[in-house]
Amino acid sequence: MKSTQTTTLMANAIRALAMDAVQKANSGHPGMPMGMAEIAVALWDKHYRHNPANPGWSNRDRFLLSNGHGSMLHYALLHLAGYDLTMDDLRDFRQMHSKTPGHPEVGITPGVETTTGPLGQGIANSVGMALAEWLLGNEFNRPGYDVVDHYTYAFLGDGCLMEGISHEVASLAGTLRLNKLIWLYDDNGISIDGRVEGWFTDDTQERFKAYGWNVIPKVDGHSVADIDAAIEKAKQSDRPTLICCKTIIGKGAPNLEGGDKVHGAPLGDAEIAAVRKHLIWDPVPFDIPSELYEAWDARERGAQAEGEWNTMFAAYRGAHPELAAEFERRMKGELPGNFQQTLDAAIAACVDKAETIATRKASQNAIQALAPVLPEFLGGSADLTGSNLTNWKESVPVRSGIAGNHINYGVREFGMSAIQNGVALHGGFIPFGATFLTFSDYSRNALRMASLMKIRSISVFTHDSIGLGEDGPTHQSIEHVSSLRLIPGLDNWRPCDTVESAVAWGAAVQRKDGPSTLIFSRQNLPFMAREAAQVSDIAKGGYVLRDSADAKVILIATGSEVELAVKAFDALAGEGIAARVVSMPSTDVFDRQEASYKASVLTKGIPRVAIEAGVTAFWYKYVGLEGAVVGIDTFGESAPAPVLFKHFGFTVENVVAKAKEVIAA
Repeated sequence: MKSTQTTTLMANAIRALAMDAVQKANSGHPGMPMGMAEIAVALWDKHYRHNPANPGWSNRDRFLLSNGHGSMLHYALLHLAGYDLTMDDLRDFRQMHSKTPGHPEVGITPGVETTTGPLGQGIANSVGMALAEWLLGNEFNRPGYDVVDHYTYAFLGDGCLMEGISHEVASLAGTLRLNKLIWLYDDNGISIDGRVEGWFTDDTQERFKAYGWNVIPKVDGHSVADIDAAIEKAKQSDRPTLICCKTIIGKGAPNLEGGDKVHGAPLGDAEIAAVRKHLIWDPVPFDIPSELYEAWDARERGAQAEGEWNTMFAAYRGAHPELAAEFERRMKGELPGNFQQTLDAAIAACVDKAETIATRKASQNAIQALAPVLPEFLGGSADLTGSNLTNWKESVPVRSGIAGNHINYGVREFGMSAIQNGVALHGGFIPFGATFLTFSDYSRNALRMASLMKIRSISVFTHDSIGLGEDGPTHQSIEHVSSLRLIPGLDNWRPCDTVESAVAWGAAVQRKDGPSTLIFSRQNLPFMAREAAQVSDIAKGGYVLRDSADAKVILIATGSEVELAVKAFDALAGEGIAARVVSMPSTDVFDRQEASYKASVLTKGIPRVAIEAGVTAFWYKYVGLEGAVVGIDTFGESAPAPVLFKHFGFTVENVVAKAKEVIAA
């Protein structure tokens, strides 16, 4: 048990490192790290189970800094605890290519579990991690062998609670009673604009009680003993816990603490000197006494904790060898050995059946084919399961106390996507969730974060165009596919039939370095006959579906518009005009292909027409200014789908006319 004097000095070490790093960078947020220093000491020194020598230990506790602007708090903790983060790394705070970027980034800094900064998403990720911990434990733990048994902790501030996503994810976490989820709320009453009482007067305690959370109110956020007791109490609850810690932002800065000036700017030389005098702290920047390094060092304790777990897991492997092997495979993110065979069989079945069905149904068929060999599938939908078709015969709904593999997220699209990110980051599952494509707008920032983190998270978007029909322009996607293609690192698939749908699912599952969206139709789409080589080329994102010698025009299409391109191809042939049809289910994947392959598909010198029921601007990248695009640059209308397609010019006659125009140009 460390003395109060020691824990005070441990907290002051965080304050000193935070103010020094922000001052050197001339950029950053010193107020939160200084205000949450004692909370960090209580958690990291007394409860947080981790091993600095192995940040990837599967049974570590997870710690997330949702108020990621205070990143120096996390970096100071990692450095002091013994992670591979040197004092030079702290001196490089917010500098080019450093291990200490402005906001925490997973994969950049050892020990950082998720990328945070957009407020609210860190706590959403924590719900995903706690959900994954519970479901994995239910699947793999056996009497005497709790191989999955850890807590998920998150720090958060007023900003996280003001963001709407906090409602979405806290509500679901309470409903599912994720009792190993503990949030520590930095209740300092300050945001960048000043005192939050002018715009944030929620009764946070009652709000979380209404969600079904355990709430521990009015904890002194500068008393390590009180915070320690609150965390210990939280661990005994059968519900998720919010610990409300009353703090002073910028604690220790005698002239600035408690005000908004300390929130997001360096303290300045004069105030730093005042802090050092106030705290009786060494005036040399970035200087930590050796005895405090000893007090903070978690390497021995972490090695012991992991060693004990390894011993248990070795016994578990002896008692349950198949489970142990499966657990290790899942946590490594490796696919089962029979996955490719299963995928190939699913694609072959699509070829044999030659069905005309909606691609949303083709998607469900693909899920059904793959799920038996992918126990890591964790599906779901934002209250549209019967429309998105993301369930399968063996899927079991997740409920409080009932661990299944399909989540009814409710009408919480943003929360769903960010929770999925947390599940993917935790490991052990391949998460996917669904909604209508037009509601991808609600999920967009979480999709962006998945791309930034390069994680395998799959988003299923159905009802992808004016083909939705009578629901009208509020639900008909126009700009959405093109806007999703603008997100770096996000692979977007819009298949035209059952075969392309199966290939798209296979590509999304096999991709380990980033997220994917799978975009499907509500209306039935015809099967497209192909040669075996063409089926193989689908995975390249774009391929020649129909061709003729000495083609005079190339018709490029995706999704439901591929049928139109093929019909226009036939009509042109009837007039003696040779054409080529290129189906491009994923422009993102196609763009990564070798130049020679792309040139063989989109041959230079042949004029092009792109056809997609969406905005036109994106497609000039492929057709050039001399080409043409058949698309929509207005919102839709409420009418049956066939009427809409004709009204907006998605007809054989219009495509043929555009083809003739570009040939004649």
